[in-house]
Amino acid sequence: MHGKRRLIWILVCVFLILSLPGFTGSGLAQEPEVRNVIVLVADGCGSAHTTLARWYKGAPLALDEIVAGGVITHSADSMITDSAPAATAFATGHKSDTKFISVLPAVIDVPVKREIPMEDLYRPVASVLEAAKLQGKSTGIIATSNVQHATPACYAAHWHDRNDYNEIAEQMVYEDVDVVLGGGKQYLLPAAKGGKRTDGEDLVAVLKSRGYAFVENTAAMQKIKAGKLWGLFAPNAMAHDFDRDPAKEPSLAQMTAKAIEILSKNPKGFFLFVEGSQIDWSSHANDPIGVISDVLAFDEAVKVAVDFAKRDGHTLVLAFTDHGNGGMSIGNKATDHGYDTLKPARVVGVLKKAKLTGVGLEAKLNADRSNIAEVMAAYYGINDLTPEEIETIKAARPGELEYVVGPMLSRRACIGWTTTGHTGEDVFLYAYGPKKPTGLLDNTEIARHIARAMKVDLDEVTGRLFTPVTAFEELGASVSVDAGTPNPVVTVKKGNVTMTLKASTDIATINGRTVLLEGPTIHLVVKNKQGQPVFEKTWVPRQAVELFREALKKAA
Repeated sequence: MHGKRRLIWILVCVFLILSLPGFTGSGLAQEPEVRNVIVLVADGCGSAHTTLARWYKGAPLALDEIVAGGVITHSADSMITDSAPAATAFATGHKSDTKFISVLPAVIDVPVKREIPMEDLYRPVASVLEAAKLQGKSTGIIATSNVQHATPACYAAHWHDRNDYNEIAEQMVYEDVDVVLGGGKQYLLPAAKGGKRTDGEDLVAVLKSRGYAFVENTAAMQKIKAGKLWGLFAPNAMAHDFDRDPAKEPSLAQMTAKAIEILSKNPKGFFLFVEGSQIDWSSHANDPIGVISDVLAFDEAVKVAVDFAKRDGHTLVLAFTDHGNGGMSIGNKATDHGYDTLKPARVVGVLKKAKLTGVGLEAKLNADRSNIAEVMAAYYGINDLTPEEIETIKAARPGELEYVVGPMLSRRACIGWTTTGHTGEDVFLYAYGPKKPTGLLDNTEIARHIARAMKVDLDEVTGRLFTPVTAFEELGASVSVDAGTPNPVVTVKKGNVTMTLKASTDIATINGRTVLLEGPTIHLVVKNKQGQPVFEKTWVPRQAVELFREALKKAA
């Protein structure tokens, strides 16, 4: 009898296994391979931000469907990270310091102090976008800030100062990313053409010479169906979504859809980075309407990505934030007592009256700001401004009105803030698709997980793209750097073979023949407060060294 029961249980187990979805007779179906990766970052967006946006929308967010875990956010030198080292971590898999764009740190003292080998000091480290590019995948970057801003920059540039937009812009252009959409046109143009470049270069002309379509409004973007595309829709940052002119500036969701449309034509797949940049800026200003505006815009972009992933079956989607910001809370000192009776109308009802963010509101004030009461009533639904509040608005400097009216609206809507700076808490991780991560991850593990999913080794890619220029000296060549111009030139000589490499570009010439390398040459100079160089080093793609070696053999 005992033997019969055992046999019955065995047969039941076999039946259950055979009934599993995907069972083929030779084993369980394998999880689909990851062909595409879409990373979406809501800069500076904490859990209170998404909660408030959900209440405002009155319906679930697209993010809610794909909650997967959490992310630890600290940098190499602080419990509270800046955007640059945060993005360096999840783009390259390495912790770094404040202001550093995908280069190794100068200091590691969080969570414990650790010495950095001299050969690794400031060394560029490869991003997952660069790894995808070397696999033959198409690549894309989208941001609502200027595209040279810290977070997007970490995927396609390597520098020690996140604020050097001229340098970052040049590296990004010569990185040959297939689709770039956002703001920041002024950093591609010289002053003579209305831009901010100090080296006289016209990088828009460079893009066009390399076969890119360059567009500046929504309709022009929508007409592009294939090929390489740069779309810059504002001189600096784009408008907040609530303030946006749809004819001039596409939404984040529209840019995401367009990038996917173009990039997905590559049978080898693609890597796409998307940032909702200005959630962070509104959090710095303690402006709840700016937060809601851009969280909802970001969420629509997430829906576009996830809908594509559901249709495709080979796309990994990851969404998260780089850090908290503002210490936002639903509830403030006014709800110290009676918090357990707070109704949505007390919060959302107040916020729904606002038609613009604090940034958009500024354009509605006249030159002498004599119409403050009328504007606040019409666009914010605030009819009870105090004399002190009117004076504060009147005294706000250009570009800073958001920092004044945001807190005013917050107080009326029971929204609390602890700071106008970043915060250091863990943040949510959202994920969908094959090989999606779950649980609590350090931010560096995001890059490592993506690399594993794409079957690449980031350390190998770093070695391939960023070889110390001293490798030429090992071949017996001399190396000199003409750093007296805005664009230093590295010259390598041995016998009758001469190679020149233009820093921050992928351009090399060898005995007069021009070659486009796999990535830019990085000549990094760190200066002290007195403007004196304290660190100087050059890295080149290994391909340049191999080309020089081959030329020596032919010349022998």
